[in-house]
Amino acid sequence: MKQLVVISGKGGTGKTVITASFASLAQNKVMVDCDVDAADLYILLEPKIIERHVFKGGKVAVINKKTCNNCGRCISVCRFDAISKDFVVDSLSCEGCGVCYYICPQNAIVMEEKISGEWFISETKYGPFVHAKLGVAEENSGKLVSVVRQNARIIAEKENCDLIIIDGPPGIGCPVISSITGTDVVLIVTEPTLSGIHDMKRVIELTQHFRLKTFVVVNKYDLNIEMTLEIENYCKKNKIPLAGKVVYDPVVTEAIANKKIVVEYSDSEVRRQIIDVWRTIYDELK
Repeated sequence: MKQLVVISGKGGTGKTVITASFASLAQNKVMVDCDVDAADLYILLEPKIIERHVFKGGKVAVINKKTCNNCGRCISVCRFDAISKDFVVDSLSCEGCGVCYYICPQNAIVMEEKISGEWFISETKYGPFVHAKLGVAEENSGKLVSVVRQNARIIAEKENCDLIIIDGPPGIGCPVISSITGTDVVLIVTEPTLSGIHDMKRVIELTQHFRLKTFVVVNKYDLNIEMTLEIENYCKKNKIPLAGKVVYDPVVTEAIANKKIVVEYSDSEVRRQIIDVWRTIYDELK
């Protein structure tokens, strides 16, 4: 079983469009959306949820009013001002550090597990799909990514799937690290803009740190040929294979507006170029 993850240094590069296209083109696979903070692959895959699970990503302090003697020590040590004067904990402000729990002389504070989001196992016409939704302002997104990936692997092993396709989050933070760790191929989607190039370089440094086989695809490359050449030169200098280039075409936006995958929606140049990128990646995964 091989694992392919599609990531980008920044949002808005077209990462999910390309991932959804791979889901349409690949056979015998499991799809995963690891962008748990802002999942959107489900829009194009139109899944039917068959399992729903809560995700407990941290803890929050709870004060037992019957035991509390109102000494105020918890208020004085809380760095996040999460405890009010009437000794009620604001769950949104509480970071779950546990200092108040340890300092309370009455043992009136308990640290309860906090529901931080949900994760799902779904059916799609393309195969099994594992995805998640982290709650607003919740933390531990990296932990939720690990849960999603672990369950995708269980499904892939159970159903004898050859490939796991992962739609990763943008950036270089904890959820990205959780998404790329242990994968076989990383495809970085970038665009010919200053921010696109800058963030592509950062995420390449990350994948090189973990010694992962990395490819780059330049989306909307014809919007700035000069910067596209800069990307190509950087990849050549750093021995990063270029999986291909995809032109800008309003048909992509049209397909998204109709909740369709572009390689199924239109027989355009974009479709042919994405198929070429897939063939390049698939050859590496064999």
